[in-house]
Amino acid sequence: MRIHFIAIGGAIMHSLAIALSRQGHTVTGSDDKIADPARTNLRNQGILPDSEGFYPEKITADIDAIILGMHARIDNPELLRAQELDIRIDSFPRFIYEVSKDKRRIVIAGSHGKTTITSMVMHALHHNGIEIDYMVGARVKGFDTGVRLSTTAPVIVIEGDEYLASPLERESKFMFYHPHIALITGVAWDHINVFPVYEGYVDQFRKFANSVEPGGAITWYEGDAELQQIFATYSGPARAFPYDTSRYEVRDNKCYVKTDTAEYPMIIFGAHNMQNLEGARRVCAEMGLTDHQFYTAMGSFEGAANRLEKLGESMETVVYKDFAHSPSKLKATVNAMKEQYPQRRLVSVMELHTFSSLNKDFLSEYAGAMDRADVAVVFLDDDAMRLKQMPPLDHELVRTSFGRGDLRIFTSKDELRSYLLSQKWPQSNLLLMTSGQFGGMDVKTLTSAVLN
Repeated sequence: MRIHFIAIGGAIMHSLAIALSRQGHTVTGSDDKIADPARTNLRNQGILPDSEGFYPEKITADIDAIILGMHARIDNPELLRAQELDIRIDSFPRFIYEVSKDKRRIVIAGSHGKTTITSMVMHALHHNGIEIDYMVGARVKGFDTGVRLSTTAPVIVIEGDEYLASPLERESKFMFYHPHIALITGVAWDHINVFPVYEGYVDQFRKFANSVEPGGAITWYEGDAELQQIFATYSGPARAFPYDTSRYEVRDNKCYVKTDTAEYPMIIFGAHNMQNLEGARRVCAEMGLTDHQFYTAMGSFEGAANRLEKLGESMETVVYKDFAHSPSKLKATVNAMKEQYPQRRLVSVMELHTFSSLNKDFLSEYAGAMDRADVAVVFLDDDAMRLKQMPPLDHELVRTSFGRGDLRIFTSKDELRSYLLSQKWPQSNLLLMTSGQFGGMDVKTLTSAVLN
């Protein structure tokens, strides 16, 4: 087939494009901005567009299918041309479902932790010799791309996002997958640009729980208040059962998971990751793995890229990066660092980058999110705000919203870097949290400078 991607630069979109190219399809694409790692990955596969932008002349009648990304606008010139030519147009969730209709589908959903749990399930099943297809929005060690589609794997593991599928299919992505096994991590308001009313956001997860195939199974984190309400009245087609947190202990900056009969050392750490671990265990139990098989596999799990990813370490300092941007993710990540390294000073840097986080009416949701950080820093990228057409944020409002009068705010990556390098780093850790790029700051060279 000849397949064209409109808005190819997204995490899943570019990974799906690579997967289809490797299958022998002719793949092309367009986007108005393609950043790394998508740029490098597409270039290595030979399908990076020659230039950024959208060009209707790229859309010709010999194209078999268009895969449309959510970040394309409804008046996108390539989309309009495809409609004129009556070419088949799918969102990537619909496409994924169509090619996995005959597989057993595992879908991990929730406002936070879904990438990590998807990665955990992938790692455990692969470690135990179960062939899988998958779709995940981050790089996972042991898997060379974010999407695998085959004709041989009987199972597909899917990260199920609640964001809308495309400008033409304005329904949550996870509603397309119809899982046989599902998990919901929790519900914390996000994506207010498309779910401006909180109840409307919560309702997406209620609908997802009812989308499980008859006779399937769905597990959910029992400590989440919204999920407690959803499942108190759940009468959907699946077996529904809660999960809690794996038993664990931290000794000498190392995390150990404990069962009644054994103890398993882990690379990952933090209470939130232990919740994720227990959710993944329940999913893998539905796939037939024993606890011993699961925990033994997870002892080598290093986490997904940008999810408490260790960038570097010295005898007295460690630097981590995390994708945390929503209030619940931010708080969980900061707390995990303090729990793992209680005696060290924690310098936490967070970039306000998403539509929700840059909305002054949403900022109050961040109250207390960085309370356990010894030094709390927020970065605002003026270029990102202009690109999103967001008005400037008042710095005092940001400090008040976080509930920290000592919050330091930077709008220049160079000033932020200078500030961080001026800190005394013995017995101190650095935590960098963003879904952006800190204005293009090179975090690897920053890490090296901090550690040295």
